Amino acid sequence: MKGITAAQAAMAVGGKVIYGDPGRRIGHICLDSRKMEGDDLFVPVVGERVDAHRFICQALAAGAGTVFTSRQESGEEVLETVTDQCKENPDWRGNALSSTWICVDDTRLALQAFGAWCRSRTAIPLVGITGSVGKTTTREMVACALEAGFSVYKTPGNSNSQVGVPVTVFNIPEEAEIGVIELGMSEPGEMTRIARVAQVNCAVMTNIGEAHMEQLGSKENILKEKLCIQEKMAEDGALFLNGDDPLLRTVVPENSRKKILYGLSEGCDCRGIDLHLEAGYPVFTAILGQEQVQVRLKVMGNHMVSNALAALAVAAYYGIPMERAASQLEQFEGFKGRQQIFTAGGVTIIDDSYNASPVSMKAGLEVLSSMPCKGRRIAVLADMKELGPDTIRFHQEVGEGLADMTIHQLVLLGEWAAEIERGLLQAGGKIPAVKLASLEETRQWLSDCVRAGDCVLFKGSNSMGLSKAVTYLRENLTNKTE
Repeated sequence: MKGITAAQAAMAVGGKVIYGDPGRRIGHICLDSRKMEGDDLFVPVVGERVDAHRFICQALAAGAGTVFTSRQESGEEVLETVTDQCKENPDWRGNALSSTWICVDDTRLALQAFGAWCRSRTAIPLVGITGSVGKTTTREMVACALEAGFSVYKTPGNSNSQVGVPVTVFNIPEEAEIGVIELGMSEPGEMTRIARVAQVNCAVMTNIGEAHMEQLGSKENILKEKLCIQEKMAEDGALFLNGDDPLLRTVVPENSRKKILYGLSEGCDCRGIDLHLEAGYPVFTAILGQEQVQVRLKVMGNHMVSNALAALAVAAYYGIPMERAASQLEQFEGFKGRQQIFTAGGVTIIDDSYNASPVSMKAGLEVLSSMPCKGRRIAVLADMKELGPDTIRFHQEVGEGLADMTIHQLVLLGEWAAEIERGLLQAGGKIPAVKLASLEETRQWLSDCVRAGDCVLFKGSNSMGLSKAVTYLRENLTNKTE
């Protein structure tokens, strides 16, 4: 969003310019003092462990021109801070003294208020995406389908949080005709805060699963929190709900907003039928009203059909013929860290390492089990986080499901992942399993044991770091063949 001045930003958040030029232009928003693009507004967020106010002068030296601060209330205090923070780095002083400082009560809340104000300055429709599993892939597929008729802006990376969504909204380019915004949450009240920033026109809800059970206690509480995406939603908007999810199917949108069900079940407005696999990839027929089209996906797993149906439903809502949207969707090949399939050194690697829940882990294992493979199907599984008091049971249930799959080796990283083997054995399964305690042990096992012809799935919560194991295996196999 171009042309916003420090004075306008201060007005938008109820703050005041206490030092520097009120007319300074803001080109970007940055939360990391080490990653500036130039003319940035640096927002020092106060976290549980670190108060980023201590990095203000570092951010200014790196290219920021404006800062929010809740630690300084006058120009004199700004000068004291500059003197203190530039003691060991005197080269920072010049940029710090030529910058603009805006005093606010709370930097996080100010960022959200600024994002909401920026949203009020753009009229383009925004499609919100939320749910327990599959938000990012659904976001990508919805954006892909909409590209059949619009210039689309979408959430970059994983900027779907209380601090990420305001930055996403600020970055909406002038040429965008529609936006697809991912809204995540992990604690009570968070969706309301984010929804007030995004002010979406309609929303897709993918499912209600066990993710964040630790913070919210039950699926019903998770649903209640997710439905807060309707806060500040356009009154004539619509909710696109997964009709295969028993909780979502019964939802009644607020304020008589339109309800559109998508899925494989009878009664869905956008329904998939005749689902089958061809060379491991889903093929199905989509029906919506009088339109019907066959869709061939380039991403594996039957669960991807639900994401595709959501995308087709949204595209139709915005006037795109189903055949055009389906043709666009057939070009979609996945998103980094989410069932990306590639080969190296004769080994097929399924990189689904970005995150995990019981539902998505079972889906990933089903994909592995269905893959054509000359060697062994190997599942490298790590702990699933934020599942609450039933964490052990959820991991064991994944193991129980493995008993009916064609998988030849389990590699389990973490204390909870070890419970997957327990569930497997309780269900009568006999897949060999090795339990590892660290990424280093995992890399060593991969180096020693994976061979040409194998197919390897990586799945676990992002904090377990399996993406590093994926990178290691890919590079190691590539180097061996050079």
